[in-house]
Amino acid sequence: MGDIKRKRKLYRRPKKAFDSARIEEENVIMDKYGLKNKREIWKAESCVSKLRKRAKSLISKSQDEKDKFFEKLNNMGFVINDISDVLSLTKENWLDRRLQTFVFKKNLANTPSQARQLIVHKHISVNGNIVNIPSFMVTKDLENKLALKNINVKQKPKKEEKVEEENTEEAEEENSEEQTE
Repeated sequence: MGDIKRKRKLYRRPKKAFDSARIEEENVIMDKYGLKNKREIWKAESCVSKLRKRAKSLISKSQDEKDKFFEKLNNMGFVINDISDVLSLTKENWLDRRLQTFVFKKNLANTPSQARQLIVHKHISVNGNIVNIPSFMVTKDLENKLALKNINVKQKPKKEEKVEEENTEEAEEENSEEQTE
């Protein structure tokens, strides 16, 4: 049999622990994508960094190898035509491909945090299979195969509905007052 591989960290911590500009930027990203902690941002940075390193190593390689790499990234859902596109990828591009982000953008959830909760509680299926990992990377062919199990999700009433409800309640109160007179 083979040796067991050593489990390594999938991210690198920032060199400067208390950089206020970086912390504010990470807080904005955490709110936008509904992330659990900053480690998820660091993992995204690490994944994008690996793609950039691979692209840099392919500069001197044959066109066939480049095309295979570009095809792989296009299947993942990134729009890549040449090496400069790979080098311009950001952590936001990576975070946009997560299942949690897709559930929120497809309006299956009201907030990114609710999207995360629905995924963790096994209410989301991808291509008929239940997935409970918010960081699941949604490929191009799986984008339209997201589904919500039959559950009751509380929807926030819109302002117009609130106004209509208040008007109907006021009308009912007036009718009941007229009947008592």
